Amino acid sequence: MATPGSIKLDCVVLDCLDPVGLARFYGELLGWKADEPENGGRWVTLRNPEGGVHLAFQRDLDFRPSTWPSGERPQMLHLDFAVTDIEGQHRRAIELGATLLQDPPADFTVYADPAGHPFCLCACGVQ
Repeated sequence: MATPGSIKLDCVVLDCLDPVGLARFYGELLGWKADEPENGGRWVTLRNPEGGVHLAFQRDLDFRPSTWPSGERPQMLHLDFAVTDIEGQHRRAIELGATLLQDPPADFTVYADPAGHPFCLCACGVQ
């Protein structure tokens, strides 16, 4: 079946209380630059310099972070970042404000960003 026109994933949006602060965290972690905040700081977009999927952050005053791994408030999604130096990126993530949630194998580590969204640093299969 033919699709009308084209479609591609453009952006992943995370709800949070402080879009500017969370954009700053991920901008520093990834080395990406943020657009100027929109709507009085209620929306901030980080542009992928390689032209891929962008990250955006929107203010949700009712936002409550996941309690993963407990399951009381499950995660709705999480971000996986491929890294070549997991130890160096681990230190960087912690310095920037991430919280270590689970440190299983040496090539895969789970964190929460400053707003409480789980994310992973993965050296699985990275050369």
